[in-house]
Amino acid sequence: MAQLVPVVLKNDAAADVTFTPREYSNGVAVLTNGTGVAISDKRMTIQVSRTKDQGRTKVQLKFVVPVVQNSTINGITRPAVVRTAYADLTMSFDPTSESVEREDIAAFVASALNLNAQPMIASIIQGNESLY
Repeated sequence: MAQLVPVVLKNDAAADVTFTPREYSNGVAVLTNGTGVAISDKRMTIQVSRTKDQGRTKVQLKFVVPVVQNSTINGITRPAVVRTAYADLTMSFDPTSESVEREDIAAFVASALNLNAQPMIASIIQGNESLY
């Protein structure tokens, strides 16, 4: 079993963003990158599950990244979420899969999300474009 520890990821500016464990409940680990204002916390969840017969292993990674701005109503300024970005990655592995197969899937995902090397995917994600 893997121990729940902080996870350091890079943002688009190549700056470190640390997601710190917040809770673990019902098989779901929640890690956050806090700013001091709870509604603006970036969240990462990790869940690992197996079928009842100890078959396939399912790994889910999810990200929730809110954008918060101050809103003033009747002279009172409060932070408010104006939009939120979501990412949801699910991987599923056969119980007979070898580590190299699981490593390949992780490498394919990482390579696909290297937007500098994948112009079509960059157009879809960064440019908010459709396929034709």
